[in-house]
Amino acid sequence: MLTCNIYGLDEPRIRERNILAGEAEAINLNRLLITDNSWIRLPDYKNRQFWQNLPSNLKEEYIKKAESYLNYNWPVVKATDYLEFIRSGDRKQEAYAACSNALISLVMGELVEGRGRFTDQIINAVWYYCEQTWWGWSAHLSPQKAGPGLPDINDPVVDLGVGEVTSNLSWTLYFFKDEFDKVHPLISKRLKQELLNKSLNPYFERDDFGYMGFMGGRPNNWNPWVNYNMLNCFLLVEDDPERKKAQVMKIIRSLDKFLNGYPDDGGCDEGPSYWGAAGALLYENLEVLKDATGGRFDVFDNPLIRNMGKYFYKVNIHAPYFINFADADATTGGSPSAVYRYGKAISDTVMQQFGAHLASLAKWGEHIPSGKICDQIKSLLLLDEILKAEKKEALVADFWFPDTEIAGARDRAGSYMGFFFGAKGGFNAESHNHNDVGSCLMYYDGKPCLIDLGREEYVAKTFSPRRYEIWTMQSGYHNLPVINGTDQKDGEEYKAVNSRFSANLKVAVFSTDIAGAYPAEAKVKSWIRSYTLNRGKSFVIRDRYELAEQTGKQTSSNLITYCKVSVVKPGMIRLDGDGFSLNMTYNPRSVTPEVEFIEIKDRTLKRYWPEGVTRIKLVFIDPSLKGEQSFSFIPLKTTAP
Repeated sequence: MLTCNIYGLDEPRIRERNILAGEAEAINLNRLLITDNSWIRLPDYKNRQFWQNLPSNLKEEYIKKAESYLNYNWPVVKATDYLEFIRSGDRKQEAYAACSNALISLVMGELVEGRGRFTDQIINAVWYYCEQTWWGWSAHLSPQKAGPGLPDINDPVVDLGVGEVTSNLSWTLYFFKDEFDKVHPLISKRLKQELLNKSLNPYFERDDFGYMGFMGGRPNNWNPWVNYNMLNCFLLVEDDPERKKAQVMKIIRSLDKFLNGYPDDGGCDEGPSYWGAAGALLYENLEVLKDATGGRFDVFDNPLIRNMGKYFYKVNIHAPYFINFADADATTGGSPSAVYRYGKAISDTVMQQFGAHLASLAKWGEHIPSGKICDQIKSLLLLDEILKAEKKEALVADFWFPDTEIAGARDRAGSYMGFFFGAKGGFNAESHNHNDVGSCLMYYDGKPCLIDLGREEYVAKTFSPRRYEIWTMQSGYHNLPVINGTDQKDGEEYKAVNSRFSANLKVAVFSTDIAGAYPAEAKVKSWIRSYTLNRGKSFVIRDRYELAEQTGKQTSSNLITYCKVSVVKPGMIRLDGDGFSLNMTYNPRSVTPEVEFIEIKDRTLKRYWPEGVTRIKLVFIDPSLKGEQSFSFIPLKTTAP
């Protein structure tokens, strides 16, 4: 293994790569774009052979689920459901999700059974959505002139929710238009009209939705997410070939804005759980564009596109655990279908095998897949291939994303046993940002020890000026120091400098100066935080610091753990995790520990940390203006590297 020692960049830059527009011009997309439905590779309603040949257990489950909605009473999304967001901050997501699940279940049940038994309820679903004022989510109304609270039918906003419903309704129209017309010609006509009015026209005619990228800045996962749904809809619903070409080109230009703001290393600063809505959905867009041009639109050999795919498997700890900085979840199943197909598209065997491994973990073939209508059918098409494919978990020895400033290493490539650590530099204005510059996580035998909490359930406060009042967003609840009683500050100017990573067969080291992530009242000149993995032996956290002055307020090095914590004696703390125990040693003459158990009540955090977490504050005793501290973690029973 070669040693690398690289300085990271302070913050991401927008690069006018325009990869997709360049590809569109190179292949003459306006000439090649297939403007009828012959590009579609999904089996339609009349392809009874495909649906009848599905495994019997899946057919039974689809039909049973659809039957549960035969008498479904389509509920109104009340004005107070929308208003609750500005009243209490509650997004009321369940008010929108229930009807979406019903539509998907009925459509899939009818595709599988093919007897028309669910057609009337699908029509009811279509009519229900046609009568609805807006298809989006209450948290996303701020772009309308009237502001948040209630949707304005005359100022339609295209958000994530609108995109999801648009996709499902567009595919419903594609599959069942002939069946609808047998019942009444106004069903398809009305649905198409509402798709145009609520979604297609406002998207095509406006450039001021921030996620599009045309107003400047770096778009986040909203960009490929909305664009994927709109791309399907434009291709399926638009009748005018020239208008369809213009719509597709607009999506290509918007996707380029997303790619132009992405770092060369392919790292996703939103974390791996958001990669499923970022890198994975970029892939889905590219696959549709390839299909819609007869295979000619193909950028899968581009280094950035390849790196964006590789990112996902590199940050795997031991699935379902992934590195989860920022708002990312501690666990994710990924999207086995997208991971496998992405790996296949870029000819990356590791990624492809990892996708098959994730499918095995998710017990593919035992139950019906999840997701939108088109995504479920893609999974069904892939089922035989992915179940027969070679499965192997991606467990890379180490990785370094120099632009995103995320690094990680484990005791040994190909094994989750022993130590794994991940660390970050970066800056405190990243997408879904937490004030966590310089933080780390550390797992042992694939199980959590030092953790990143993730985020609580989203409410109005989460994406407001009061975001950093939320405890999980604060550096004091990450594996970071509190300096002179001061936490890190949010903002692009609060950042790490001189982030470095090096690795060889025996040791991996990440270091970064985090002083710049703290405001002036911290009175810190430099604070070099480093993480050292002595492979198969120990993990060490070290701080070398210089203060401008000692204010008299507390300085501490804080750790967040999911382990049971016991102070064994001065200088030693025992951490008991899931199947492992570590001793943490420190200098008792320099720091004294304070142990605080935190009960987890939030239902989102409770999914990952149901037993509660513990914060260890290693409080500095009479710190000098210049000094060094280190904390070592050693297994009670050494795992062979």
